[in-house]
Amino acid sequence: MHDGDGDSNVSRRALLRASAGTVALSTVGSARATGDGRTDDAARRFDQDCPDATIEPGMTHCEGTSREGCADDHPATAELQSAVAESLETQFSDVDALIDAGFKPYFDTLEVGDDSWSHWIHPEFVGDDATLDPERPESVLVDNETWRAMGVMFVATRDGEPVEPPAVYGTDAGDGDGDDADADAEDLCSPWHAHTGLPGRFAWWYYRQAYERDYEEGDLSFPCQTPCMLHVWTLDHPESVYAHDAPPAEYRDLDPADKPDFETDAVPGEDTLGWEVLPDDVVPERRPGDFSLLDPWGIDLAP
Repeated sequence: MHDGDGDSNVSRRALLRASAGTVALSTVGSARATGDGRTDDAARRFDQDCPDATIEPGMTHCEGTSREGCADDHPATAELQSAVAESLETQFSDVDALIDAGFKPYFDTLEVGDDSWSHWIHPEFVGDDATLDPERPESVLVDNETWRAMGVMFVATRDGEPVEPPAVYGTDAGDGDGDDADADAEDLCSPWHAHTGLPGRFAWWYYRQAYERDYEEGDLSFPCQTPCMLHVWTLDHPESVYAHDAPPAEYRDLDPADKPDFETDAVPGEDTLGWEVLPDDVVPERRPGDFSLLDPWGIDLAP
């Protein structure tokens, strides 16, 4: 695979040597409907060393984290949400701005479910040593109808590798014995999650191959889970500022973005944002749908 810049694809032989392979999320969704056991068998090959992994979408709380203390009206939450909103408004407001800033499309169509919003991810921000920095969000969350940013996803990485995530605020609430330390403790708000389901793990694997080009170093391993991630929505959300799913459509009071500078016949507000409306130099050579669980080696990836 390559990023449209003329570099060679990962070879079929390299994929055949890999200890774990590529998958298509469309087959995950159809497996239960068709009763085709081959899909489940193929997926389990990628999970043999991952006891907590699931074929269907799944998440887990990151170790040492908790949402118990999280409140939308807490000053720390309000401060973080406000900083994220300012960053999006001034730097990363729409698809044009994201492309100019170096973000890469990372569409939620990789997952079975709601495709009305998408992730755009920034390899440089994933690879730096900042975490929970509104000025350098690892991913921006975009409404696919208006092409407008509506939140961010922080990813707990340092130099591209997973790290223990920081809390938004608070500490462990104490041991309940009534001492001064317990009295001073504040319930922990650290709403980080990791994906253990096959769709989310594939999405991270796809990002690593398509944009970080791990295959060039011979690394085609399939992760047991993603790094820890945290959403912050700048729109009102009926669940939480930190909710995993996007705000429902009725909460997305967004004006369509201006017609983008790049050449496309699509119009924000009229056409849904997707791979097909983006310029060629933004779209990876191999899209997620090019890979199949039922026949993971059946696509000729040779240059």
